Amino acid sequence: MIKIYDTTLRDGTQAEDISLLADDKVRIARRLDAFGIHYIEGGWPGSNPKDFSFFNKIKGVDLKCAKVTAFGSTRKLENQAEHDPNLKAIVESGVKVATIFGKAWDFHVLNALHITLPENLLVIEDSLAFLNRNVEEVFYDAEHFFDGFKNNRDYALATLKAARQGGAQCLVLCDTNGGTLPDELTSIIDIVRQELGDEIPLGIHVHNDSETAVASSLLAVRHGITQVQGTINGFGERCGNANLTSIIPNLQIKMGYNVINPENLSKLSSLSRYVDEISNKRHSRHLPFVGSSAFAHKGGIHVSAVQKDPQTYEHIDPEAVGNKRRVLVSDLSGRSNIIYKAKEYDLDLGSKEDTDKVLRRIKDLEEKGFQFEGAEASFELLVKKTTGSYKPIFTFMGFRVMVNKFRHDRPPLTEATVMIEVGGVIEHTASVGEGPVDALNRALRKALEKFYPDLKKVKLEDYKVRILSSDKGTSSVTRVLIESKDDQGNKWGTVGVSSNIIEASWQALIDGIEYKYMRKGSENATAHSHPDYQ
Repeated sequence: MIKIYDTTLRDGTQAEDISLLADDKVRIARRLDAFGIHYIEGGWPGSNPKDFSFFNKIKGVDLKCAKVTAFGSTRKLENQAEHDPNLKAIVESGVKVATIFGKAWDFHVLNALHITLPENLLVIEDSLAFLNRNVEEVFYDAEHFFDGFKNNRDYALATLKAARQGGAQCLVLCDTNGGTLPDELTSIIDIVRQELGDEIPLGIHVHNDSETAVASSLLAVRHGITQVQGTINGFGERCGNANLTSIIPNLQIKMGYNVINPENLSKLSSLSRYVDEISNKRHSRHLPFVGSSAFAHKGGIHVSAVQKDPQTYEHIDPEAVGNKRRVLVSDLSGRSNIIYKAKEYDLDLGSKEDTDKVLRRIKDLEEKGFQFEGAEASFELLVKKTTGSYKPIFTFMGFRVMVNKFRHDRPPLTEATVMIEVGGVIEHTASVGEGPVDALNRALRKALEKFYPDLKKVKLEDYKVRILSSDKGTSSVTRVLIESKDDQGNKWGTVGVSSNIIEASWQALIDGIEYKYMRKGSENATAHSHPDYQ
């Protein structure tokens, strides 16, 4: 069986844009355990109080599958192992599994540690022997092993033998700089196995500096590696670590290895999103297997084929990893895209003529700069408007935005006023905001919340602006994409396009609000807005 060793909570947090509190790390550890990860590297208890706090907190968590490991380095030459602060901190953390790294590259031994090559072998063996007496399992990370092997083969192998002599139960070969290509890496692994035999398991730890970390990890397994280290979503220093959200499904689905409980594999996409959410990162739509674009189809020919048999353009069933198929609408769309999306949203397209009318409308709007790939709520509204089933929730009567700056050393004051009509009642409101879009959003909500109190549960989750025709300078056409979210966790995207950024924002804001109530089945009606859609 292949063991998965997750180092998101340690190596992953070395990414420049990742910082996790101890409680965050506990929450992620729970999810990793529920998913079926075998080892969770919690951190380096000897390096900072936050990691030590994590180990104290995780003691009270009943993990069903995973073993928590503590990380550290070999002892310093001048310290006895039992008195080395780093090794003592690992033991005092209370873990049953410890992982320590040592130098496998003679260049590092001489120029970073400033000790002799024999002295380095001594501290490796001695450190592992000490830990082996105090914890149940000990793993050895041979840092810079592949670079060390290429520079001094005999010495790199000697460090592994010293770790084995010290009692390591797994020798992890690390491509710490991420510069070793897969064919080099596997050739070296084969030599290591010949030299050491098969009595001790080998692991692999690869960084992604050459964009080959996943490939190297998979090939390493083919060459006898039984422990694979990596991080969720490829978090890690510089270009990141080997991405477990790609490694796990490839091993299990494509290569036939027993990695985790097959029932848990469908939780992979939600695990990927959860780790990003806790880390306060936006989930990358382009991640293989788990990204929202991983099974997204845009070209009309592709969509037509996928409708007949998904295998035509999909390498696995998206549901196997908890993802879903998406069909995008754009100027590349054919009738198949429109029909598929309408079916997805349970929309009645009516006749063939109506379908063609929707398709022409989309192509016309995209010519102006609209983009519906990330604004599927606006697409649904467009279909209803084009087919005549659209029921607006208010009548737009006007808005005004004023920006006044009274002092050079203070930000400007922004005020927006909005006038609407709902069921014969005219509402005229004003609000101030941090900027013109914020003020407009506040004024609009202030006007509508009297009639639609549930609007208080909808918030603007994301706001993106893109200049579409930069050659026109300040008169360029602007596209605004807005993502909204309700208290149930539902998200939807809307789009607006105009040479006036306030007008573009207004279009996207209105669509976001109307979509929420359209999905609720709101029946309020009069006439409204979005001139480009009508």
